[in-house]
Amino acid sequence: MPQTLIKNATLLTMDAANGSKPFNGDILIEGGRIAAIGTNLAARPDAAIIDGRDRLVMPGLVNAHTHSSETFFRGRYEGMPLEIWLLYAYPLLMGPVIDERLLYLRSLLLAMESLRNGVTTMCDDFFDPPAHDLSRLSAVFSAYADAGIRANVSSAVMNVHTLDALPYARQVMPLHLQEKLDFGPPMSAAAYIDYCRSAFAALHGRAGRLSFMIAPSAPQRCTPDMLQACHALAVEMGVPLHTHILETKTQAVTGQAFFGKSLIAYMRDLGALSRNTTIAHAVWVGEDDIAVMGEAGCSVAHNAVSNQKLGAGIAPIRQLLDAGVTVGLGTDGVSSNDTARIFDVMRVAGLVHSVSGPDHDRWIRADEILAMATIGGARSAMLEDVTGSLEVGKAADLLILDLTTLSFTPLNDIAKHLVYAENGSSIETVMVAGEVVVRNGRLQTIDEAAILAEIRERVPAHLAAHAELEKLNAAFHSTMAEIHRRSTSKAIGMNRYAGNDG
Repeated sequence: MPQTLIKNATLLTMDAANGSKPFNGDILIEGGRIAAIGTNLAARPDAAIIDGRDRLVMPGLVNAHTHSSETFFRGRYEGMPLEIWLLYAYPLLMGPVIDERLLYLRSLLLAMESLRNGVTTMCDDFFDPPAHDLSRLSAVFSAYADAGIRANVSSAVMNVHTLDALPYARQVMPLHLQEKLDFGPPMSAAAYIDYCRSAFAALHGRAGRLSFMIAPSAPQRCTPDMLQACHALAVEMGVPLHTHILETKTQAVTGQAFFGKSLIAYMRDLGALSRNTTIAHAVWVGEDDIAVMGEAGCSVAHNAVSNQKLGAGIAPIRQLLDAGVTVGLGTDGVSSNDTARIFDVMRVAGLVHSVSGPDHDRWIRADEILAMATIGGARSAMLEDVTGSLEVGKAADLLILDLTTLSFTPLNDIAKHLVYAENGSSIETVMVAGEVVVRNGRLQTIDEAAILAEIRERVPAHLAAHAELEKLNAAFHSTMAEIHRRSTSKAIGMNRYAGNDG
């Protein structure tokens, strides 16, 4: 098996023993895994040697929540809360599905940006209406296999009519518009589970680093039997049940309106809240919710940037951490964030929680942010035994950064530099499973220039067709705005907004 030895580097291992405290040493990589960490390590004569002087070696970053289905919508929207934005980014009145080549390119573009910016693992909850198709799922897996990234992948399912998953919708939307939203019979739990089992058989474990996860979109968007069946299969297969809960105040109103309880309590009562459950957002969770989440041992993917762009609010991350909830960092989709850079999320997460209250002892610190971006994200993906820290036996998913760049000059505290000063531009090398996928800022696995040229050539027609869908769906804009207005004006006993307009 080939060997690589990184010598005399500054190591940031993020393991239980060292955390974010750097130390000097060597790393020996063999067969895609870390074989040894120490000083003066020996390697075979044919080993590749990397000089680690003035270099930082750290775990690859984990994007705990994203949607590749948004990758072509970068820079397209602003000034829209979630309920309105969804209308355009995920139109109710849908057109033809994106063809498989564009589906592949869309996924590959996300992987390319992720790897170049230090993300070695991502959890992609992509949306591919109206049906779930193994061939189309395989196209996404192929993109990630070709790029060289590690990923959990799923196509999200929902089987409750949109208007029955939003408070006030049936009251507010004119009947003639409601009649346009006849989607046909919803997918049954049995049909989705059959699809999932086929995906596990055909794709799970591909390339040794790609996994299938189970993704019911949200508790209000899925029937109880769907949620329970998804959770049971997630436990059986040892993968995450990846879902969205309490992203917005509208969703906090939804739980009480439809179920007479919070959506977290609803999930608990269905038996669908456990170690396998990974919750995107969790902004509008209350004290009781947080306690329940801690007892269940579930995880949260904290999307600090998209939560701000969509006006969702500030998640109570300190309280979640205190309760024992695992927290990872997610970019969310490129349309609600506009980059796939976890470094951006780290900086925002390191800053925004300082305005949550005056008790500065409870503000989120750089070492905690780094843990969320690495081992916390790995735990949320149920991959903590594989990646997320530099430890003997784990996959060699790592970054090598130049410590002589502006971001680290003069050098003070490396953890604080990474969270508040670095943006990914200091990355020289990215490894996934011991393979160099980025060297000197260039992808090694694909012809990046050719892929970008093909995207520039083919995507404008796709975006022009999408613009026509946006015009059709604008008919529902006032309804979604009124749902948002009514929900956000309702007193629910908590506030997750910041500033004078909350």
